[in-house]
Amino acid sequence: MNQLLRRAVEAVERLPAEEQNEIARLMLDLVRRDTSEEIDPAHLAAVLEGLDQARRGEFATEEEIAETFRRFDA
Repeated sequence: MNQLLRRAVEAVERLPAEEQNEIARLMLDLVRRDTSEEIDPAHLAAVLEGLDQARRGEFATEEEIAETFRRFDA
């Protein structure tokens, strides 16, 4: 354990048990987080197709991007 983490743990040890539990849960959530996001199975095919397009160098033009954003303008 590095020095900064040791100081943080020592500070948490001085807190009430309920606060210690909350901090412990948050720490565990951070450690469990994967760098990749979970993909909704309903969107998996579209995500895979997008990755394939990126590998092939097929990107939207600036005009296509601008058009997409215009559709969301009210």
